[in-house]
Amino acid sequence: YKVSSPLPGTIKKINVSVGATVKAGDCLMIMEAMKMDNNIVSEKGGVVKAIHVKEGDSILQGDTLVELA
Repeated sequence: YKVSSPLPGTIKKINVSVGATVKAGDCLMIMEAMKMDNNIVSEKGGVVKAIHVKEGDSILQGDTLVELA
């Protein structure tokens, strides 16, 4: 399961690490877009398999941020 960016912005803070177990509704990272902080939450539970961004990265809408197994 891939978590994608809902809109363009900048990654401000990453709250998870590879191997972490998350459940639906957990905040994976905080993204700044249009001068507002947006929580990127997991829609499903799972284990973090890969994180494709780092703090400070500029991202586009639809970019894959995190992969869950």
